[in-house]
Formats: sequence, C-alpha cells, structure tokens
Amino acid sequence: MSRAEIRLTGFGGQGIILSGYIIGKAAAIHDKKQATFTQSYGPESRGGACSAQVIISDEPVSYPHLIDPSILVVMSQEAYNKYAPTLRDGGLLIVDEDLVETGDLAGDVRLLSVPATRLAEELGRKIVANIVMLGFLAAVTDVVSVEAMREAVRTSVPKGTEELNLRAFGKGYEYARAAD
Repeated sequence: MSRAEIRLTGFGGQGIILSGYIIGKAAAIHDKKQATFTQSYGPESRGGACSAQVIISDEPVSYPHLIDPSILVVMSQEAYNKYAPTLRDGGLLIVDEDLVETGDLAGDVRLLSVPATRLAEELGRKIVANIVMLGFLAAVTDVVSVEAMREAVRTSVPKGTEELNLRAFGKGYEYARAAD
C-alpha cells in the first residue's frame, strides 16, 4: 500500500470522528506510517451529518484533505447519498446494512456490508457499532495491521470501556472473516 484515502461517514453520536482518530493513530503510532486526520460535522451536535477523513501513506502526506477516496465507510443513508459519488472507480464501499440502502452503484465499486449496529446491539451497547465497523475494516483491508488497530482501540476509548470495545472490534473482525 502506498496511499489510502479513507472517508468514514454517518451522523453525530455514532462515533465517526473517534473512528477516524483510531485509524490514524493505528497507522501513525503503531504501524509507523504517515497519516493525516481531518473531520467535519453538521451544525447539530447529535444527529447531524459528520465525516472523518484519514490519509495513510508510506510517504509524507503534503495535503491533508482527500482528493481521490479509495475507501468509504457509511453508517447512515444521508451520508451514503452525499458521499457515495465521491468514491473512486474501483474503490471499496463498506456500509452498515441495516441503516443504508445502496441501490445501483456507479462505476466499478466493491461493496461490502456488515450489520454493525445489530452486532453492537448483540453486545448490549449500540454505541460500539463504530468499533464493530473498525474490526470489519481491519479484516477486509490492509491499510493498517489488525494488531495496530486493536491497540489503537484499546488506548483511545474511554476508561472502563476497553473490554467492551475490544469485544466489538473482535465481533466485526470475525464477521468479516466468516463471510470470506
């Protein structure tokens, strides 16, 4: 991998920004790659659109904003409608299958779906759906190592929630592996 441009999208309260932070931390600190992280939200604190952008590269990143996104992770319909057209031809689209209907996709896009929110609910906490999604992402891509992502999750979530979040990560990872 020389360069990956990743956009994570959903609505406020889903942990989208934390997910971007975790991916960037996994890449930069634990995998010793170059990474940038930017974020944007709607004016609402919860329920409004939000997006996290991460660029991971083997070379220094001179411009921190996405130019040609190769991976799009979507956790809301509104986010899909807004950002799906920005995914590069041949890119990877990962959606929460219970929250997003994709319809016809333009171009040569690889679509993977995961019931992230439902898997999180099985753990008793819907709020860890973003971490389930990170486990899935780690299993289906090589943008960061699984070990780096797991360690970044462990050291980035609120104290006292580490075990739950690591179980959520494992649930997403195993779901992807079982689907192979």
